[in-house]
Amino acid sequence: MSDIPNPIGAFEFFPSKDEKKTKKTKSNSLKKLSKKLAKKLFGKKFVTKTRAQLSSVEEFTSPRQIVKAKRPAFQIEWATGAGEIKEAQRLRYKVFAEEMGANLPKNIEGLDIDEFDSYCDHLLIRDQDTLKVVGTYRVLPPHMAQKIGRLYSDSEFDLSRLDHLRPKLVELGRSCVHQDYRSGAVIMALWSGLAQYMQKNGYEIMLGCASIPMADGGHYAASLYNSLDNDQMAPTEFHAFPRLPLPLEKLNGGLEVVPPPLIKGYLKLGAKICSAPAWDPDFNTADLLTMLRLSEINPRYAKHFLGL
Repeated sequence: MSDIPNPIGAFEFFPSKDEKKTKKTKSNSLKKLSKKLAKKLFGKKFVTKTRAQLSSVEEFTSPRQIVKAKRPAFQIEWATGAGEIKEAQRLRYKVFAEEMGANLPKNIEGLDIDEFDSYCDHLLIRDQDTLKVVGTYRVLPPHMAQKIGRLYSDSEFDLSRLDHLRPKLVELGRSCVHQDYRSGAVIMALWSGLAQYMQKNGYEIMLGCASIPMADGGHYAASLYNSLDNDQMAPTEFHAFPRLPLPLEKLNGGLEVVPPPLIKGYLKLGAKICSAPAWDPDFNTADLLTMLRLSEINPRYAKHFLGL
């Protein structure tokens, strides 16, 4: 496993004086290692084109951290006020509405806003040189899900078989990366921030909707679902049921397809698919309910994301 780098360590989070001396001679090798891990997880040509989702601590704050996977460096932080949340919402609108054509409510400020935002923590990745937000996730922790009374995923799936897991799961959603920054390094930075969040707060399960584009009418999505192996599916007792199922029987589900890079990365980490695809007409995507337990992360990567 030595060929897989620790994405947190490799990104040089506040190195000590001794580490700085060591890292000066190792910087080139670390850059190669972080690039290698991104390729293993996402494929050689990583491009994020979906709003891929997996499933606010009001007092949660995280020290701002500098990521130096490559130039430009990236900064990991959590939104602490309305202005920073708007930065995330502006990026989401740009990607989902302007680029992907999602049917989002019109907003004069160009923001993607929904009722869940005020209950969530918002993870931001900034270009360290310009301070522009170039990547984001939003995170709904269990006590805030209880306040609002549901998960976003409840709108797409019957989650009754997962009810007993709600006290220990967080829902991830609205992930996106600016089109000029779609490299493995930005996603690695996002995942590093999520890993620290989960460990700091003692959460075990990430849940949410991983989206598949439907530009071809759904044939790709049906084929992708049909291509999943049994070991990539969650046990039956953790299955959820789409409220608006993708009509698999009416689609060509026998095409040879490759998963979108982010879903490919989730599966390699050890995430499980809990459902058949649900159709989201607003985003024109087919969504798979996806669950990742920290205890089930592929051992090849657990050490490097979680220090296990």
